[in-house]
Amino acid sequence: MLTLTRDDVRLGCRAADWRAALDQAATALVEAGRVSAEYREGLLAREAQSSTYLGHGIAIPHGTPESRRYVRSTGVRVLQFPEGVPWHDGSRVNLLVTIAAQSDEHLDILRQLTHVLRRDGVTETLARATTADQVIAVLSRAPVSARLDAGTLCLGVPVRDHLELALAAAARLRHAGCVDAGFVAAIAGQTPLPLGQGLWLVYSSSGVKTPALALATPTQRFRVDVGEVSGVFCLAAQGDTHRALLVRLDELLSRGDGAGLAELPAEQLLARLSGESAQAQTARVRLLNAHGLHARPAKELVLVARAQTAQVRVRLLEGSGEAVSAASLTSVLSLGARRGQTLVFSAEGEGAAAAVAALADAVRGGLGESVTPLQETREEGAARTAQASRAAPVEPVVPPGADELLTAVPAAPGLAIAPAYVLRLPDFSYPERAEDSTHERGRLERALDGARQQLETLVKRTVGGEVAQILSIHAEMLGDPDLRDAAFESIGGGASAEAGWWRAIDIAARVQEALADRLLAERAADLRDVGRRVLGLLCGVEMPMPPEQPYILVADDVGPSDVARLDTAKVRGLVTARGGATSHSAILARALGIAAVVGAGERVLALATGVELIVDGEGGRVVAAPTPERRQRTERRIEEQEVLRRAAHARRHEEARTRDGHRVEIAANLGNTAHAADAVERGAEGIGLLRTEFVFMEHSEAPDLATQIAEYGEAFDALAGRPLVARTLDVGGDKPLSYWPMPHEENPFLGVRGIRLTLMRPEVLETQLRALLMAAGTRPVRIMFPMIKDIEEFRAGKAIFDRVQAEVKAADVQLGVMIEVPSCALLAPTLAKEADFFSIGTNDLTQYTLAIDRGHPQLSAQSDAMHPAVLRLIQLTVEAAHAEGRWVGVCGELGSDPQAIPVLVGLGVDELSVSSRRVPLVKAAVRELTLPRARELAGLALRQPTAAAVREALEAV
Repeated sequence: MLTLTRDDVRLGCRAADWRAALDQAATALVEAGRVSAEYREGLLAREAQSSTYLGHGIAIPHGTPESRRYVRSTGVRVLQFPEGVPWHDGSRVNLLVTIAAQSDEHLDILRQLTHVLRRDGVTETLARATTADQVIAVLSRAPVSARLDAGTLCLGVPVRDHLELALAAAARLRHAGCVDAGFVAAIAGQTPLPLGQGLWLVYSSSGVKTPALALATPTQRFRVDVGEVSGVFCLAAQGDTHRALLVRLDELLSRGDGAGLAELPAEQLLARLSGESAQAQTARVRLLNAHGLHARPAKELVLVARAQTAQVRVRLLEGSGEAVSAASLTSVLSLGARRGQTLVFSAEGEGAAAAVAALADAVRGGLGESVTPLQETREEGAARTAQASRAAPVEPVVPPGADELLTAVPAAPGLAIAPAYVLRLPDFSYPERAEDSTHERGRLERALDGARQQLETLVKRTVGGEVAQILSIHAEMLGDPDLRDAAFESIGGGASAEAGWWRAIDIAARVQEALADRLLAERAADLRDVGRRVLGLLCGVEMPMPPEQPYILVADDVGPSDVARLDTAKVRGLVTARGGATSHSAILARALGIAAVVGAGERVLALATGVELIVDGEGGRVVAAPTPERRQRTERRIEEQEVLRRAAHARRHEEARTRDGHRVEIAANLGNTAHAADAVERGAEGIGLLRTEFVFMEHSEAPDLATQIAEYGEAFDALAGRPLVARTLDVGGDKPLSYWPMPHEENPFLGVRGIRLTLMRPEVLETQLRALLMAAGTRPVRIMFPMIKDIEEFRAGKAIFDRVQAEVKAADVQLGVMIEVPSCALLAPTLAKEADFFSIGTNDLTQYTLAIDRGHPQLSAQSDAMHPAVLRLIQLTVEAAHAEGRWVGVCGELGSDPQAIPVLVGLGVDELSVSSRRVPLVKAAVRELTLPRARELAGLALRQPTAAAVREALEAV
């Protein structure tokens, strides 16, 4: 929402032309401390690209992405020009809303302003305002639009009374959170009003939270004393915001489209209520523009619409349903369409088909911007692959031959021999339509009950841990009323149980994928897993089940939820065709103690289930159908490793010292304080990385001071005096919080996250620091800031820390920096003079240094922290720290890599923080070294040109 103060508004400005007006706007931002003087050139450059005039006398000047470096803090300045200013595009501007934005906040401001522009008389009101409060009242009013979507429909209700239908519609609005119980009570006392064509209306303004329109239809039309009933509309009225809904309803009745409304499936019904007639030509297209339908692409779309002979309207498939003129810029912008959402174009009359096709083609072409495809689902990928294979014959993938050695990326140490279990998704075949909706609802109910029983059985058979937790989440998803209602509504519209269920699952999953990044995308994968389980029961297709005996899982790729579901009592190893050493699947495999290799190539997918495999997770090798000799050699190695594992476990509580007495502290990485006691039991000498964002992600709102103190206190209690290194909140565009909305960022990994985000909300950082210091008391606590790029950011965070520490006076505290940005490593000498310690996050440091997203499907296999460039940054960091008497830890996955441990010790790293399971083995590896030998190996690694060369050189010695 656009928030303004009186200081942000200047009235009675005058300017001869648009350049002079921009000069005044830039000066206002400079005087407010928002930008430096160079930002003016950014404002001019932006106008050279495209006019920022919105319409109705309002322009929103803002800089280019290149000029963001001149922005000191995000802010707005509003300048009123009562006499108007001639703009360079021929328009006349009365109000400049000038924006200084460090990211893409201006897009949300733009969306709000388009709602302002649609009010009658807004131009005159703003131009004639005599006080800042009048301007603020107009611009800051939050846009309210009435709701009409799939969540407000209640189709196929088994009743024979229009009063009961009215109550069902009211109950649906309450379930959707639009009204309270008072509204339902008001509706209960009403007699529905006849609208004609079998439709009726009830309405009330009592207990309305959000204006909305619901529709309840019966399973079959029926008659009552006063007429035929095919549906009852229920209107939650609020001011005049519901007026547009009533206008659309009146238009529908005027066209005579009300008679058959109740027989339509939900999607078509919403289309009619949006203003589309049964005769309209339509076209759908998903929006691929990174920043959604903002000003520049919207203008391109409007120009295409105006060039058509037919009048085209557009709506959001996922929105409130209102169709607006595609030839109106303010109307198009008011949709607020974001990347991944679906635009629906409609037109009638001569040239309609060509018109909607032209606009859809324009959107696919990017509307003047470069666009990239959305991440496709497994089903879409399989369908696309199948279609491509039908279109052009390709050479079949040949599975590895007997005893053939395949090289892959080492992901999790360990050796395993077991039969392969190749994970392949089943093929579901079912009819799209069915005549008996009651029968289909019953089939779906039975399938849902059966799936729930399956999951409950699996949860009981799974003893604790992440596996049981994720299976329980799946069981909860089956009971999600929104999913069930959406499926039943489709069935009521004539869909089969299978089609209705999968449509509900697919829409819900697509919403997650389109509106969030990796965390919610993982939930989308869970949704589809649940969906396939139910679909299997409906189609009589058995879902792939791993064998009861031990096996090695082979798959194209697996997400975090897939890995977490692996039964470690049965699975001996993991092999994926894609992925990299720092992908989340590899990280979780290491945490679970499963031997794993990734990036093995598509040939492994051609293996037959049951063929024996050898997986070497340390050397990055896979062998299918090994010879008896190779099998015997591997079995001997496994026996030797088991002896070493037992010996390491027996000495897990001893210090890790090299043979010549050099000590390296071995700590544990934790994502939850509840696991601190387990880490200590496994021999951890402290917590080297506590990911504190778990405290924030487990709550529906920001946790207060008392909540955080209790959470952190649990870890301090378990550590019994051992040190705890806590990373302050590290969330942002790539790890969003539901209660802390963030504007969409084209690349969230390079955007507002970590310390950058918490410095924008200093009260959140201050509360967290206070909680950590108070929970520590007299116990040792080490606090570090993530995503620091230079000394300026560290000092900003330290200023807040110093203020809190002066009040709390914790007894044993250090403040450090997490080294994960290359600039931070290069500037370590300046940081080491003020920071107490460094902890190197090699996962992010690697992806930022090599410019490779660790989750990238093609490149992630090359994201190896043993790259000499990464090792040199570690060397620079250690040398700078030791010169100032500071200690250095490594808390990334590199710390548990057997090949990396000697190199890190040789580079002088003082602490290795690894997953709890790896603590005893890492300690054992350190004990096998001498410091001179470790330094030789570090020097050898630094002389190599590539990561592969580093690993080859270390393996050869």
